[in-house]
Amino acid sequence: MSLDNQLEEALMKSKTQMRRGVLEMCVLSIISEEESYPSDIITKLKEVQLIVKEGTLYPLLSRLKKDGLLQYSWKESTQGPPRKYFQLTNTGVAFLQGLKENWDELVSSVNQSTKKITK
Repeated sequence: MSLDNQLEEALMKSKTQMRRGVLEMCVLSIISEEESYPSDIITKLKEVQLIVKEGTLYPLLSRLKKDGLLQYSWKESTQGPPRKYFQLTNTGVAFLQGLKENWDELVSSVNQSTKKITK
């Protein structure tokens, strides 16, 4: 494998890890706007270039529910069986606010530490 290919592969792995790190905050943010069905969450993530598969989203939603950050309700669907729609709990709202504050601090720190890097 050439050095360019190794660099490209390393950059892709790094990008994937960064995206995983912010996925939880993005999912909670989407749900905070309105109760959400999982396929709608995936669509909204795709719109902002965060490609997520159901195999990634469903375990995350289950964990967030187990942690008390989400709740769900069943709603009738015109296209099949009832659907599970997720909403943030009060704890979830507070947690999302904390994540956002942590994110803003991190972005500021990264911007400060990388401000001398030129393109």
